[in-house]
Amino acid sequence: MSRTVRLPRTSRASAGPGTLAALTAAAALVLTACGTGTGTGSGGSGGGSDTLTEIDYYDAAPQNTQLPAILDECGKQVGVTIKHQQVPRAQFLPRLLQQASARSLPDLALVDNPDLQQLAATGGLVSLSKAGLSTAGLYPSIVQAGQYQGQTYGIAPGVNGLALYYNTDVFKAAGLTPPKTWDELTSDARKLTHGSRYGVAFSAVGTEEGAFQFEPFFWTAGADLKKLDSPQAEQALTLWQKLVSAGSASKSVVTWTQADVNDQFGAGNAAMMVNGPWQLPTLDANKKLHFGIVPIPVPNAAAKPVTPLGGETWTVGHSNAAREAKAVKVVKCLLGHDESAKWSKDAGYIPSNQQAAAQLAQSDPQMAAFVQEIGTAKARTTELGTGYPKVSQALADAIQAALAGGTSPASALSQAQRTAQN
Repeated sequence: MSRTVRLPRTSRASAGPGTLAALTAAAALVLTACGTGTGTGSGGSGGGSDTLTEIDYYDAAPQNTQLPAILDECGKQVGVTIKHQQVPRAQFLPRLLQQASARSLPDLALVDNPDLQQLAATGGLVSLSKAGLSTAGLYPSIVQAGQYQGQTYGIAPGVNGLALYYNTDVFKAAGLTPPKTWDELTSDARKLTHGSRYGVAFSAVGTEEGAFQFEPFFWTAGADLKKLDSPQAEQALTLWQKLVSAGSASKSVVTWTQADVNDQFGAGNAAMMVNGPWQLPTLDANKKLHFGIVPIPVPNAAAKPVTPLGGETWTVGHSNAAREAKAVKVVKCLLGHDESAKWSKDAGYIPSNQQAAAQLAQSDPQMAAFVQEIGTAKARTTELGTGYPKVSQALADAIQAALAGGTSPASALSQAQRTAQN
């Protein structure tokens, strides 16, 4: 997921947001409506091996301002110039799928991790496993997020996730401590709802962004994306529906993106919110706001939060041996301890390297909860592979039906399961 999880994504991260299912359909239209092009001007990997092409979808600081400098540094180490290109998020995957069909992918692409398997399935990516890139020291879940059919095609320099932000002034005034369980979350949200302030805010928008926000509750309850209508899934959706129906969360959550949620929290209109570390620069700039961050509340004290991995993976497109070799060297540089730590710090991500992540948790208390959750986090494509986008959209639709349409969680999820199976 990118900084704003403009996804499905980060799930930025990814993080306006669009659905992966819609992007897949759009890609088919692009393939029939557009020329393929192979030059570097179209993002392809044509040309000599002294200049490499790179593409990403970052359109907001700090990523879009920090990444070019990091690319330049790694390019110098490898002895190449890297031509950087940024495209709108909604156009990103369709463009890559088009280029993959023509075998004209950029040398380097920073791909949202749930999109990785779909892109790898085209055969247009270089296997980083066969290229000799090591994943030693990285979180296993992060390595898994970049794999397709047993091969690693993408490696994330850093990831993001979701945690619970809370307004420390409001909690102190109410004599409350941050909630750890769903019961405590429900109780605190009710007590903290007053006037124009809601107890909690989250994004339930009808895209991957809403599904991304719901997945920590869905997975922590023990639900599985292969069976959307399980009792565990119903339990999680019932929690969200009760928060909205009780007035502890705004009915507008069905239209709020994660950026909107952050705005509500920053303005004092929500005592708590579910959001990611990419929001920290904006929140820290608000000197009137005092907040803390804790892991996502769980159904019971014995459970551990299972959050979705957000963020992007570095991939290498097939071209020729010389270009591929240099692109792999650039990726190796980007994944190095120092560069990944710098990238994570600048972008508000957690380093994929476990040692670097532990150091971050010690040096930056704001990131401690996010680092704590990475150990039990899950790649969104773990259960379904390339089938994830369709199921994710079905889940997002179920959330909308339950929160905005008045449908019972059981009925909404039953419909979602039928849609996912068709």
